[in-house]
Amino acid sequence: MDDLSRQVEEIEAISSIYENEWSVVDEFNRSYELRIGNKTPFALKFEVTLPTDYPSIHLPSFTISAPWLKPPDRKAVEAKIETIGKDNGGENVLFLWIECLREFVDDKVRDFEWLKANGKIDVKEKKVELSTAYEGPTIYHGDPITDRKSTFQGHVAKVTEALQVKTVLNELLTNRKIANATHNILAYRIYNEKTKTYLQDCNDDGETAAGGRMLHLLQILDVKNVLVVVSRWYGGIQLGPDRFKHINNSARSVLLEHGFIQNNDKKSKSHK
Repeated sequence: MDDLSRQVEEIEAISSIYENEWSVVDEFNRSYELRIGNKTPFALKFEVTLPTDYPSIHLPSFTISAPWLKPPDRKAVEAKIETIGKDNGGENVLFLWIECLREFVDDKVRDFEWLKANGKIDVKEKKVELSTAYEGPTIYHGDPITDRKSTFQGHVAKVTEALQVKTVLNELLTNRKIANATHNILAYRIYNEKTKTYLQDCNDDGETAAGGRMLHLLQILDVKNVLVVVSRWYGGIQLGPDRFKHINNSARSVLLEHGFIQNNDKKSKSHK
C-alpha cells in the first residue's frame, strides 16, 4: 500500500475515534488539528501536517498550542512525541501521538483536581491561580563537579507525597540552565507511616541505568522522604563508567551538605 492510501486509512480511523475533537484545517495540504481538554483549564490544540512521503520516510510536522503550557512541560511532551516517532519509523503514528497528549492533559487535570480538593489553589473568574499560601518543598543545590568538560550538579528536596516530586521537578526546569541540561536524572523515596512501606522510583532521562544506580544509593543511605535530581551537562568527551561515579557523588554530596545524611550515613534530624 502506498503512502497516500495509508494516510487516507489513518485519517479515516482518527476521524472516527476522535470525531468531536478532530477537524480538517486544509485538506489539500493534509493539515489537521485536534483539540483536547476543552472543558478543563488545560485545553490544548495539536496541529499536524502530513508530508507526501509519510509514513514511509518522514514524520508529520506538528505544533502544540496551549496558553498554560510552560517551557519545561512543552519540552517534556514534545520530547515524548519525538521519541514515539523515532521508535515507530515507517509506521503510522498519529494515534500514538494523540494518546500521548491525552495522557499528558489527563495528568494535568488530575493534579489540578487534587490541588483544588486540598485547598492549594483558588479558582477565580474562570482563571486558575496558585494560592499564595501554597509553597513547594525547599530545593537545595549542591556544588558542581566538572570532569573533561562535563559538569554534574545535585539538587535535593524533602518530599512526602508523589505530587511534590512533579512540583519540585517542574520548579527546577523553570531554570533555563537546568532545563537545558543533557540529562536530569532523578530518584526518590517516600515513606508511608501507615503501611510501613516505601513509594520509590527513578528516571534516567536518557542516561541509561543512572536513575536506578542513584535510587540504589538512596536505599543504601537509608534516606526517606527525599527527592534527588542530578543535572549533567555533557561536554563532548565520553566519560565511560566515571559518569556514574560523578552522578552518585553529586547526589551524596548534596544530601550530606544540606543535612539529609550525616558522615556516618544516618539521616539528619533537621529534615525528618
